[in-house]
Amino acid sequence: MVAQLIDGKAIALQLRTGIHDEIAQIQQKHSDFKPNLTIIQVGDRQDSSTYVRMKLKAAEEASIDCHIIKLAADISEFELLNEITRLNNSLDVDGILVQLPLPAHIDETKVTNAVLADKDVDGFGPFNVGELSKKGGQPLFLPCTPKGIMELLDVSGVTVEGANAVVLGRSDIVGKPIARLLTKANATVTTLHSKTPQAQIELFLSQADIVIAAIGQPQFVQGSWLKEGAVVIDVGTNFIPDATKKSGSRMVGDVDFESASQKASLITPVPGGVGPMTVATLLENVILAARRHYAKNNETPKFTEPLTLHLQKPVPSDFEISRAQQPKKITQVADEAGILESEVEPFGAYKAKVSLDILKRLHNKVNGKYVLVTGITPTPLGEGKSTTTVGLAQALGAHLKKNVFANVRQPSMGPTFGIKGGAAGGGYSQVIPMDEFNMHVTGDIHAITMANNLLAAAIDTRMFHESTQKDGPLYKRLVPAKKGVRKFTNSMLRRLNKLGIDKTDPDSLTPEEVTRFARLDIDPETITWRRVVDCNDRFLRGITIGQAPTEKGFTRETGFDITVASECMAILALSNSLEDMRERLGKMVIASNRAGEPVTAEDIGCAGALTALLKDAIKPNIMQTLEGTPVFVHAGPFANISIGASSILADKMALKLAGTSPDLSAEERQQQEGYVVTEAGFDFTMGGERFINIKCRSSGLVPDVIVIVATVRALKVHGGGPEVKAGAPLAAEYTQENTELLRAGCSNLGKHISNARSYGLPVVVAINKMSSDSEAEHAIIREEALKAGAVDAIVSNHWEEGGQGAVDLANGVISAANLPERNFKFLYDTEPSVEEKIATIAREMYGAGEVEFSPEAQKKIDLYTKQGFGNLPICIAKTQYSLSHDAALKGVPTGFTFPIRDVRASIGAGYLYALAAEIQTIPGLPTHCGFMNVEVNEDGEIDGLF
Repeated sequence: MVAQLIDGKAIALQLRTGIHDEIAQIQQKHSDFKPNLTIIQVGDRQDSSTYVRMKLKAAEEASIDCHIIKLAADISEFELLNEITRLNNSLDVDGILVQLPLPAHIDETKVTNAVLADKDVDGFGPFNVGELSKKGGQPLFLPCTPKGIMELLDVSGVTVEGANAVVLGRSDIVGKPIARLLTKANATVTTLHSKTPQAQIELFLSQADIVIAAIGQPQFVQGSWLKEGAVVIDVGTNFIPDATKKSGSRMVGDVDFESASQKASLITPVPGGVGPMTVATLLENVILAARRHYAKNNETPKFTEPLTLHLQKPVPSDFEISRAQQPKKITQVADEAGILESEVEPFGAYKAKVSLDILKRLHNKVNGKYVLVTGITPTPLGEGKSTTTVGLAQALGAHLKKNVFANVRQPSMGPTFGIKGGAAGGGYSQVIPMDEFNMHVTGDIHAITMANNLLAAAIDTRMFHESTQKDGPLYKRLVPAKKGVRKFTNSMLRRLNKLGIDKTDPDSLTPEEVTRFARLDIDPETITWRRVVDCNDRFLRGITIGQAPTEKGFTRETGFDITVASECMAILALSNSLEDMRERLGKMVIASNRAGEPVTAEDIGCAGALTALLKDAIKPNIMQTLEGTPVFVHAGPFANISIGASSILADKMALKLAGTSPDLSAEERQQQEGYVVTEAGFDFTMGGERFINIKCRSSGLVPDVIVIVATVRALKVHGGGPEVKAGAPLAAEYTQENTELLRAGCSNLGKHISNARSYGLPVVVAINKMSSDSEAEHAIIREEALKAGAVDAIVSNHWEEGGQGAVDLANGVISAANLPERNFKFLYDTEPSVEEKIATIAREMYGAGEVEFSPEAQKKIDLYTKQGFGNLPICIAKTQYSLSHDAALKGVPTGFTFPIRDVRASIGAGYLYALAAEIQTIPGLPTHCGFMNVEVNEDGEIDGLF
């Protein structure tokens, strides 16, 4: 018998041609599909260079983008591992191949283990090797040579199942994995090696139907050892002397080809057998990796791993519920949501920062559905808006299996330790761990505090130095010589550009230019920038600074705000990128000079440092709900004087993660897309109006549906019920059925629905169920809501039942979010005057008859208009307890005079804010404070929160 050759070259060419055609076919639909293989070669070994060139050529022929990184032979192991980490984190790299062998001083196992499993196209990493070794294991990639061998057997028509196979060799690269693959294909496999006695080798080979020779010894296997008709796969690549060859040597396998070909039925030649298949299957693995990565970047994962709730009645405290639930590791939560390992920066086990690189990776995806949760005019008891946000997200994810994000603000510790409590939701619909959520999270608020107060210190310091120095010395100290060279900083160059001075050499400025540049000439009476602290400290509302003798009598009156009232916080919420945040921070107006011109943080030279302090804070934080669905916790602008909503960046990232491939049909998209549930502070008429007219203007996003949360209790207050106070017993009107009071109060709900509908968006009312409610009362709310124009009004019991209690609400939100009719519009254009925009909000949203501007407010409006800020949107700071400026006016007051006592500028954030009546920008503490209940137990756990 003369064996038939298994032509590895021809089979590999066919495989590579198929890969080329597959790429072309995918690219017809997805032009941005570009598979990439990056090969790391350490040193200059001739054989390694030969193999690398072969792989590069084959990749190019198959239309795979292939890059080679050549590193010096003496590179340290640490440097090599860093390079692998960089490639692991690169969105442009699909496959990483480390060309072996490596220099002796480098641990090959440590290096191959460092390659991410989903980029380990060699199949050498611990995940892929381990999965291959397990019964039922699912490796992402098979090692290339064993995979190529199995392909050769398959194409050649060899029956593996039931065959007696002998693997000669036990290397991690060939011997062990091919033995495992043959076993999985139901062959009976014997593994022999160089220490097996030759007699035993001959005996086993004489009975083998399939022989895989990978022992690394030239021409070791003799034809006389083989079973008649055996299939022989020769993996060996050995060089023996041959004077007839120009190189003086020739390549042979581990099998004596001449004798074996007389006994075998099929045999692979060397070269031209297994070698070409190794390269071809490597490329096949790269395509597999690229397809997975492309799918990861375009498909919407379904939520499939909810945490189980163990519901109790009566419902325990929020703290007890949170403590009883074991959260997932945050890395698991992120992975389930479609976030890559390289995009997650864990802060402990249950919270993490998420990289903005997600927006770049997922830029092609069509956004998921955008759900805005707001409420009716609240009472001091709160109506469950955050609880509804979380419960709705749990219903969508844990029960309806949608990819979902709840996006909420980071709570200030002022209310946490005061009287309001935390902002994690409540009952069986909350963010966990709730103690970590309510305290610090990852420190963003502290970063805001530091940035804000750095600017405050810089303002007073600049004024002090300008008051104590003449122009020349002041300029020299502002732009000092370092090693004999003077240079303007980036901020200084921006200020020069603002002044119209086109110079970059500090020594070239004229005396007049020096004065204009160096002297900000801040008018102390116009300073609007205050220091901040994340605490309810009423005694900091008004202070005098500069009383130490070192300040030489430079004193002025100022005060503190709470950190979440800082413009830096509003900018964090409204920025669209790191670069955008840098520009906004520079534009913050902190005062006017004595000529009436605005002075900015850029003029102070502080914007770059503020950005540096906030460069990590700009990354959203990820946590989870009680049922394990993901939550973005980011930014926390004060809801009275700012937008009261979480960040644009968190919303944009969540919408991409919940988004779908652009190539889907409308029906496919509706089936696959996910949902982002975000909330706006207080009621729709405050938080929702700002969300749309300020936040949506900045982000370019528009909600698909608005959810308005209502409670029987709050509507009764607006119907004329007795006053309610936190901590005080409720009157009988609120604990017993009272349909007359309720129906009267539904006018408040109707006004909010009408206000929301004026933006051209569908509205769903969430009736947040409480134990004292009656079905008749729920029916009245639904009747009045539909009459006012809501798409639906649905009872939700998420506080008591978690996501299961909000499934009906979730289905209603899905239906409303997919309604075809949309006629979105803003409430006002930005071109009209400041007075007109304020009047439009007051009349249309609040029901005011007219607006009254105090002399101080009018003076500010005139100044900001003169300074060029009159075309900004408006944020009105007022009480949350009434549609009007007066907390005592419940229901739907109309025709009242709306007083504007002051107007301030948040130019970096991008709006002016008008203060109606009295609004405190730093709350005070009550007699009995929340902090009085807080302790740390012997296990180091926080007790006593809510």
